[in-house]
Amino acid sequence: MLKNAHVIGLGKSGIAAAHLLVQDGWRVVISDRNPAPDLPEAIAALEAAGITVQLGHSFTLADAANLVVVSPGVPWDLPALVAARDQAWEVIGEAELAWRALKDRPWVGITGTNGKTTTTALTAAIFQAAGRQAPACGNIGYAACDLALAQPMPDWVIAELSSYQIEASSTLAPRIGLWTTFTPDHLARHHTLENYFSIKASLLHRSDQVVLNGDDPYLRAHAPHHFPDAHWTSIGGRTAIAPLTPYAYIEEGWVHVEGRRILAAADLRMGGDHNRQNLLLAVAAACLAGLEPSAMAPLGRSLTIATGVAQFPGVPHRLETVLTWRGITFINDSKATNYDAAEVGLTSVPAPTILIAGGEAKEGNDTAWIRAIHQRAAQVLLIGSAAHAFAQRLHESGYRAYDIVETLEQAVTRSAEIAPNLKVKSVLLSPACASFDQYPNFEVRGDHFRQLCQALLP
Repeated sequence: MLKNAHVIGLGKSGIAAAHLLVQDGWRVVISDRNPAPDLPEAIAALEAAGITVQLGHSFTLADAANLVVVSPGVPWDLPALVAARDQAWEVIGEAELAWRALKDRPWVGITGTNGKTTTTALTAAIFQAAGRQAPACGNIGYAACDLALAQPMPDWVIAELSSYQIEASSTLAPRIGLWTTFTPDHLARHHTLENYFSIKASLLHRSDQVVLNGDDPYLRAHAPHHFPDAHWTSIGGRTAIAPLTPYAYIEEGWVHVEGRRILAAADLRMGGDHNRQNLLLAVAAACLAGLEPSAMAPLGRSLTIATGVAQFPGVPHRLETVLTWRGITFINDSKATNYDAAEVGLTSVPAPTILIAGGEAKEGNDTAWIRAIHQRAAQVLLIGSAAHAFAQRLHESGYRAYDIVETLEQAVTRSAEIAPNLKVKSVLLSPACASFDQYPNFEVRGDHFRQLCQALLP
């Protein structure tokens, strides 16, 4: 019987899914609401593979298919998708399709509100330093379906999985599941905090081994009941999260796993408590995967894991140092798309700083972020559609050192003008907002910031 598949979304994930389906013998249609995406080479390759490309098209039940594959950016509760599921059509996400092709390989699945990209990249770096073919995929690096098409095939799949991907992946079951943090986010899509939590928890429930951030207040309060056998982490030492017992922790400057000294915490070149927590999660995954070398260095240090950590360069758009000009460091934290991530960014850079914030605002509690601004920001430059609302919120809190500058270009120019007189140590782009009012995604926003800094401040 001829198998018909419809892929929704002409992004990286959708394109990879379409090629994988064709390889598996499906007749494939891929559609996108954008009538003119700037993807001539990708579209030509799809058509050359026999895939029908429909631009400016919204999926409906008239698009009869045996299988519908949804890209992460497509809402799972889209009426047409709900109707398709009601009609007993098989509707899955791109990550689920990749799982079906790669479930004979062990997966590390990383989720969380913040920190998952750095944790994913660091985990992949450690596995690769140990000689494993273990590329990062999902929300970072390759689309998951790309790995099913790759040669050689991966030894391990290191996958960053957002709530969007998890809700569309009902059978994806990692060997090791990591949960970095949990704070309110994506509520416009998931509606309630409880629903958002249950979606992420579903991935961990299907994981053979579970590693949780014991320093995250919400996880520490709510996850023990769900995951009684979880492996916990804490940067505060063995007793910091009592009555829970950490599996991986930092004590006297060393990362320990079950009492064994693994590496110096200073081997990680990225600063901030949040990155030390990311380090613990990645090291825990490496130890659970059995990546320790057969022989240990003096003092019990794991050379394999330490090498992967020491060589890790960091991740673009996550507290990325762009350049230093007249002693002032310009830092790209464009990935900070909510208040919690922006608060972490602000407390992790040298103070005082000039903060560039704004974009498309999200729901959430801004109290800790506002408090950090009072403590660490010499000036706040506000951009995007949230600028006026943020200005009002800062004014109400008693903070007056802000300017509405509208665009990133104006913000970089203004920061260069005022930074020397303010005697600041850094200029930080940490928007606390999505980018969609002015940019396609946070990567484009961060790239633009980098270009502006390099152009104005050679």
